[in-house]
Amino acid sequence: MKDDLMLIGEIADFFGVSRKAMRLYEKKGIIKPVKVDAANGYRYYSAEQVQQLNALLELKALGFSLDEIKMIIDGKTAKAPLLEMLEKKRQAWQEAMNSARYKEECLGEIIKNLRVSSAAQKITEMTEEERAWLLVKMVCLEDVRAQKILSEALWL
Repeated sequence: MKDDLMLIGEIADFFGVSRKAMRLYEKKGIIKPVKVDAANGYRYYSAEQVQQLNALLELKALGFSLDEIKMIIDGKTAKAPLLEMLEKKRQAWQEAMNSARYKEECLGEIIKNLRVSSAAQKITEMTEEERAWLLVKMVCLEDVRAQKILSEALWL
């Protein structure tokens, strides 16, 4: 039977996870070894567990918690709740991508502003306050307008 089984170290190394992670997955009841040698405590995993670990790691990479992964792998989630869970995770990733796109666009604007700014050419010669104001202007274009309005209101 040992010939068609993998030791915990072998399966962990194959997937690039720690033995500690494998024991955590066992403790959580997600992936249990098919055999534990009573004499030495070695844990053995079958090809089925290899597939389960692969699924676990894919779901984990998609942002699912270990509790959610257990529900999915155990098959205790009916189709409708499973689809809802997957849809929520998809929406979360969509929001993360939109946020990343916005940040990328902001960085593009900052780069463009720094390239065309004559003041930016003298950034090393500026005082800390001047440099801070220039960077605020370059980084937070919308905030600058709000700060100017607030500044003017405070001085009135």
